[in-house]
Amino acid sequence: MKVFNTLTNQKENFEVLREGKGSMYVCGPTVYDHAHIGNTRPMIVFDVLRRLLEYRGYEVTYVSNYTDVDDKIIRKAKQEGKSEAEIANTYIAAYEKVRQDLNLKTPTYTPRVTETMPAIIAFIASLVENGSAYVVDGDVYFRVSSVKDYGCLSGIRIEELIEGASERVDGAEKKESPLDFALWKKTDEGIQWDSPWSKGRPGWHTECVVMINQLFEDGRIDIHGGGQDLKFPHHENEIAQSMAYHQHKIANYWMHNQMININNEKMSKSLGNVKWAKDLVAELGVNVYKWLMLSTHYRNPLNFTDDVVNNVKKEVAKVERAISQSALQLQIRHLALDAKPDRAVVDHLAEVLEDDLNTSNGLTCLLDEVKVLNTLLRQKEMDEQALETHFASLQAMAAIFGFAFSYRQLSEEEITLYTQWQALKQ
Repeated sequence: MKVFNTLTNQKENFEVLREGKGSMYVCGPTVYDHAHIGNTRPMIVFDVLRRLLEYRGYEVTYVSNYTDVDDKIIRKAKQEGKSEAEIANTYIAAYEKVRQDLNLKTPTYTPRVTETMPAIIAFIASLVENGSAYVVDGDVYFRVSSVKDYGCLSGIRIEELIEGASERVDGAEKKESPLDFALWKKTDEGIQWDSPWSKGRPGWHTECVVMINQLFEDGRIDIHGGGQDLKFPHHENEIAQSMAYHQHKIANYWMHNQMININNEKMSKSLGNVKWAKDLVAELGVNVYKWLMLSTHYRNPLNFTDDVVNNVKKEVAKVERAISQSALQLQIRHLALDAKPDRAVVDHLAEVLEDDLNTSNGLTCLLDEVKVLNTLLRQKEMDEQALETHFASLQAMAAIFGFAFSYRQLSEEEITLYTQWQALKQ
């Protein structure tokens, strides 16, 4: 398998750190609102990658966090007269509903910042102790100059950065360098924790590296994924902290999916063109929604238009018809609905996906198998064994994508009536 490694800016052979095991961490949402369709692209893309690795026999540990401490959450809580925990729990539940509706596998772990606080404080304390961070008036900042190759992921040169570009919170006047970013923020507003420096809360960039450090040996994983918008500063700052703490860059492979455009325009609240995932899943259904998200290679922007959606609907309908008609024929002939798939056919799909998760070409493989089934269904003398095998193959291929294609289970009475009707037609 080959994946495009953002860290080296090239496609590389994929090799796991631990034999037979795969480890993935995908940055999760800040839970102050519902998931929009852009939030679900990494959820879907990396779910397919996980399923592919599992198909190839790896035992995958998949982690995706929830940021439940943030200024946006605090503002939302004030607006609604609720606690930060109430806001976070509401939208975590909403995200989980979207995950379920999209037929995505549940992550092995879904850590929250509020549940990781002792480890975050201890991690920051270690960086202060080794000189990679410093304290000013109860705030703690990471000393960017303490790592040699800052910018290795994003390709951004330090001299090109402007003041404030690499931080989540204000306080430029306190910092040794405008590039230094906050690890801990002293505050009397919103949710707070006691720490050796002040009563406050952590900066954004520390949580993920600490969660990885907690859940994986030596804080090291195979794949770190997320949206392109996280590459800088968030992922760059994760690497900087890991270099200061562990002397490694967290992941062997960094993977980033591109953003979503609506009718050739960037999706944003300011333009008023944000589409909420829960609404679109309800409108389109899980299979059309996921096919749409996978129809463009993950490293390319996905353009959401009516024409694109209509084309996807037609392709999904082809698969649905083939599955429905095949299942009908299998049932009235009392054949197996759960036969063994043709391993070579499913392996071919896996091989296509193993070229940097080329889902657009993978969907073509799915449609090719639909053509095989349609040919079998049109035969006067049906090859029943082939129908069983290729029906199972299509189901197995769909499972690698995480689609939720279904078919109607007929009762014995319905099978008898259908058989009698077919006999009368002849």
